[in-house]
Order: sequence, then structure tokens, then C-alpha cells
Amino acid sequence: VLPVSLTDTRYLGLPENGLSLMHWNAMVTSQRSLQALWESAVIGAAATVIALVCGTACAIGSWRLSNRWADTARLVMLAPLILPPIIYALGLYRVYVTFELLDTRLGVIIAHAVTALPYVVITVSASLANFDIKLEQAARSLGATLPQTVRRVILPAITPGVLSGAIFAFVHSWDELVVTLFIAGRDVFTMPRLMWDGINESLDPMIAAVASAMMLLSLALFAINAAIKPKTER
Repeated sequence: VLPVSLTDTRYLGLPENGLSLMHWNAMVTSQRSLQALWESAVIGAAATVIALVCGTACAIGSWRLSNRWADTARLVMLAPLILPPIIYALGLYRVYVTFELLDTRLGVIIAHAVTALPYVVITVSASLANFDIKLEQAARSLGATLPQTVRRVILPAITPGVLSGAIFAFVHSWDELVVTLFIAGRDVFTMPRLMWDGINESLDPMIAAVASAMMLLSLALFAINAAIKPKTER
């Protein structure tokens, strides 16, 4: 994909006479691609915040209760990973018709937040598995309330898991296409939808530049995630 994005031809193919940035230039100057980039960034950021708050709360609550109901709640949160996206999209379409959320930014944000929840629950739960319960007991014995214990003891200790969950949630929203195709129309146009339309309509090499940019951003986020963990653990 990356060599095709640097092609010097007007059609999809490898460079013939040398590398060219004309398709990258077209991407950053195209009003349509910039609008799609902004839409994806806003939706991804909002969905990440929602998934991070709900997923972290669920993981901490399930870890602290450690009973059958907590395991059931965790399983429900992980359901979006098990359910095929096409089934989820069809069900969501039916619900959104009732609540008039089709082709709205809020509707897409909610849909992405739900599918991003499992990534947060998994990463935060993994961090909690290494958390020393004696730290919480010490805080409570010194007079800390439960909210204070969570805010000042538990959350700082599981920060790597929370940050990893946020990165995975954002990348998932940034790359999501199937659900967006079902519930979004002309008013909400994300980068994956731009690529989809470009592939189906004109096969413009600019689509290769868009795909390369998305992959590079994802790789950068994962590199940040890999760098954060050792630094935080030290």
C-alpha cells in the first residue's frame, strides 16, 4: 500500500519513473478527506472517553466484587468481541430507527464506544491482576473512602492498562467500517468510509495514501503504548 501511495501515475500501481508525493498532497488538500479525517478524530476521541470510563469502572468493580455477578457483567462487556459486526450493525440499525439516531454523530459515537469497551476491560483487568490488594487495604485502614482509594491508589497503579485500553479503543474506532456503513449516511463521513467509497467508485491512488496514513498512525499509537508501559512500571 505504501509504495502505491507514492506512485507517480494517475492510477493504482507501483511507481514507474520515481516516487511522488502528489497523492499525499491531494489527500491533505482535499476538503473531503480533511473533513473525513476530522470526523474520524472527533468520533474516535469521544468513543474512547466513553469506553474508557465505562470499561475501567466495570473492570475495577468486577475485580473488587469477584463473584458470579461480576463475572457475568464482565462477560456482557466482552460480548461485542464475540458478536459478528454484521449482526451488531443490523440490530443497531433497528434500534436507531426507533430513537432517530441514524446518520448522526452521536449515534456513531455510541456504536463505536460499545464495540471498544472490551479492549478497555481486557487491558485494565490485566493490570488489576498484578495489583497488590494490600495497598487498597492499607488505604482503607488509614481512613480513605472507597472513591479516594480508587482515585489515589488503584488508578495510579493500573495507569499502563488504562492507557493501553484508550489506545486500543481509539484505533478500533479509527478503523471501524461495517457498523458505520449501516448507521451513517451523508452527514457522518469517516476515513474508512472515504476509502470504501474510493475503492468502489474511482480507484483513486489517493486512497492508498489515506490507507498508509491510517496505518502509520496506528503503528505510532502502538509504539507509544509499548514505550509507556516500561516507563510507567519503573
